[in-house]
Amino acid sequence: MNHIDLSENEESALQAESLGEKIELVIQKLPPVEVTLVEIMDIVGADSLLLLTVFLSLVFLVPVSIPGVSTVFGTGILLIGITRLFSRKLWLPDFIANRKLSSEKLSEGFKRALIWFRRLEKISRPHRLSGLTSEGLMTVLSNLSFILAAVLLMAPFGFIPFSNTLPALALIFLSVGMIQRDGGFILLGNLSNVATIIYFGFLIAGGGWSIAEFLKILG
Repeated sequence: MNHIDLSENEESALQAESLGEKIELVIQKLPPVEVTLVEIMDIVGADSLLLLTVFLSLVFLVPVSIPGVSTVFGTGILLIGITRLFSRKLWLPDFIANRKLSSEKLSEGFKRALIWFRRLEKISRPHRLSGLTSEGLMTVLSNLSFILAAVLLMAPFGFIPFSNTLPALALIFLSVGMIQRDGGFILLGNLSNVATIIYFGFLIAGGGWSIAEFLKILG
């Protein structure tokens, strides 16, 4: 397993910059050819699980075809959500942690998505709607919503437009909301989950109708 170590200056830079600037630094430090989820965690910092989630979700905001990304990143995000819900240390199965992905294609996707993330970042307001970010029940509900978004991200609709984008937006809204304690973003994350479920419902209903019509023609 290859590890990427950050110098003290690099670590302080990741801690000091805005979220968008932190993500830009992570993109710059990706290996030139291939990268694994463990290596990405080494760059982001193992303790920055919400920032890691934002980073992993970004690539789904733009159409980019990279074999294995949905499985690796989706599973990683799901395990982050479970880790947060039960306050456990993050564990990743080896086939997820060390699966090699194309750095070139990922970097291209991340850079394109970063433009949209910077626009979202501008509308974040720390401590807005603080009741939605309070400790206790609201934190549990936010973590459950986070897990739901991760499951929706892994749903087998990746070939259909927006099927990954909507749950990825939910994960970004929820993660930024929890980092910035912005209840407005938490609310947007939950609304994105609702929109995803409705969209998937239409897809399933439309698929069922198409199959029924096809069977009628055959009959």
